[in-house]
Amino acid sequence: MRPWLVRNLAFAASFLLGSSALAADIYSPMTPQAQETTTESGWTFSFAPYFWAAGLSGDIEQFGLPAVDVDASFSDVFDHLDFALMATAEARNGPYSIFGDAMYIKLSGQGGTPRGILADDVELATETFAGLLGAGYAIYDDGSSRLDIVGGLRVWSVESELSFSGGLLDGRSRTDDATWADGMAGFRGTYSITPEIYLTGWGLVGAGGADLDWDVAAAIGYRFSDTISAVAGYRALGVDYSDDGFVFDVVEQGPILGLVVRF
Repeated sequence: MRPWLVRNLAFAASFLLGSSALAADIYSPMTPQAQETTTESGWTFSFAPYFWAAGLSGDIEQFGLPAVDVDASFSDVFDHLDFALMATAEARNGPYSIFGDAMYIKLSGQGGTPRGILADDVELATETFAGLLGAGYAIYDDGSSRLDIVGGLRVWSVESELSFSGGLLDGRSRTDDATWADGMAGFRGTYSITPEIYLTGWGLVGAGGADLDWDVAAAIGYRFSDTISAVAGYRALGVDYSDDGFVFDVVEQGPILGLVVRF
């Protein structure tokens, strides 16, 4: 198999996320508690679409091929990006919170074969979904800063398809996929510097289907109004999954940008 195809397989199979590609996991703690709008029931709600310009490094193994060492910048991944959708949401009532994050990424690449006997062209398409659902409790809250302890479940699904055109394999395709879930726990918090400017961050770690699943980030936010805020920062996420010849051991990291809408 051509090195081009192996590289595309590695890039596509491992880009989330997510990305995860939050800012993956930009939660509404990016908005200071002192400035949240509260409903009559005591609940506050927020929704945050985001963008994560993540590079990628690690090891990928699929389709029975040897493991491939990947080291790709965001521009390398972006060249093969077909579609990406990422958003988070949170509901909070006093010290209690429920939050979720969902990311869907689709990538593809195509290239010719050296002699065109088995196939004239080979196309690789990869779809990745990562979804996190969790709950939190504020263990410290003084009106301008807050620290939550959180726990939840992250579900991963990665599916790749090789399709052949021309030659002896014309019209044939092969799929390799894996789905798993990891229990996650950690902390997240905010600190208001001024009524408009605030800091936020989180750190999560877990395991389950994967041997290790972790996620850390730090960002600064600016509140434009009672309902709109913007955030910018840096995030790193890693997962180490292997099962029956399917290996997904990667670290993604890069700058994050997000828009938070509160209602």
